[in-house]
This record gives sequence, C-alpha cells and structure tokens, in this order.
Amino acid sequence: MKFDAVLFDCDGVLVDSEPLTNGVLRDMLEEAGWKLSSAECMRLFIGKAVKDEIAIIEANTGRPLTAQWLDEFRGRRNEALVEGLLPIRGAVEAVALIHQLYDGRIACGSGADRFKVELQLEKCGLMPYFKGRIFSGHELPRSKPAPDVYLAAAAALGLDARRCAVVEDTVTGVTSGVAAGATVFGYSPPEAGHDAPEALRSAGASLIFIDMAELPALLMA
Repeated sequence: MKFDAVLFDCDGVLVDSEPLTNGVLRDMLEEAGWKLSSAECMRLFIGKAVKDEIAIIEANTGRPLTAQWLDEFRGRRNEALVEGLLPIRGAVEAVALIHQLYDGRIACGSGADRFKVELQLEKCGLMPYFKGRIFSGHELPRSKPAPDVYLAAAAALGLDARRCAVVEDTVTGVTSGVAAGATVFGYSPPEAGHDAPEALRSAGASLIFIDMAELPALLMA
C-alpha cells in the first residue's frame, strides 16, 4: 500500500454541508448588520470554524459576538443539517471501499465541533466506517489550518502522519494536512462550497480530483 491510512475531512468531502451551514451564517450575519452575498460568505468562511472568526465578525457587525449568538447559530445550523443534508456524491461508496482496502485504517479529522460531525456522519450513513475514529479541532489546542487534528488522528491509529493520505477540499484543510506531513488529495468539483484547484495546489495539495468515485483508485496508484 502506498499509504498506511486515509484521513478524511468531513464538510465538503464526506457531506455536502457547506451551502446549508453558510446559508444560516449569512442570514444571521445580515440580521446582525453585516450583509453578504452567498458567494462572499462562502469565500470568507469556507473551511473555517465560526468560533475562530470572532474578530472579523465583530469588526463588520460593530457588536460583540456573544456565547448566546454562537449557541443560536449552532442550533439553527443543526436544524438545517437535519432537514436537508446529503452526502457528497459518491462519498459513501468510496469510503466503504477504502475502509475495506485499508482494513479499517481510516479516520475523520474535522475543524467542526464533534456534535456537528457526528450528526452529519449519522445522517449520511457514514458513521459505521468512522465510529471511534472521529477527531474535532474544537477538542485540540489548535484547529485547522494547524496540523493538530491530523496528527491526533494518525497517532490514535498508531501511525506516522507522514505515511498517511489526507482528503481535503479547502485551502485551510490542505494547509493542515501539509503541516502534518501527510500527502494531501484535493477534492475540487465545480459545485459551490469547495476551493478552486489552483488554490488547493498552491496550498500544497499533491493531486486534484473532481469525482469522489475516483478516489479509491487514486489512492492505490
């Protein structure tokens, strides 16, 4: 095997959550006085945890970002995900095959909070492949773009991150995987919610692909 394990991001790689989450964020920012288009909101916040973007939100709304506001955001976000979330096209089949090929040596490393990650994996039928191997940047000293989440995932599998493949779709995530020493596969389909191929390459992605069905073969090449 070319790699010892495969470490997946969640949002935008396994589940098509970014349009839903960013839609809620855009609406709440407008309610707070900062009007953004959907595209602008995606560009500013894709791949980032809202809790890490407090300074830019406060600067543009002119008001403190309270714990109550964050709680309301997460509640409205979770409602949107429960109602409308779907897996990334081809992701369930690709993960099932990779799980088999790697004898279960896969993990999910996300910058999102654990509740969100687990909700999404359960809803999209992916939890059986990742149960017990889910890592949240909220529970580590640093979230993405720092490497902590992927270093933690590799360590929990008893492996060196430098011998792992990471699958990411944003510059923030690619930067995290590269900093961990992993080989990063950049997923960049044409749909909204993913960073462009050139941006992922510039961040250090070793290979760009646009169809999740291609991933098992690419990992074995």
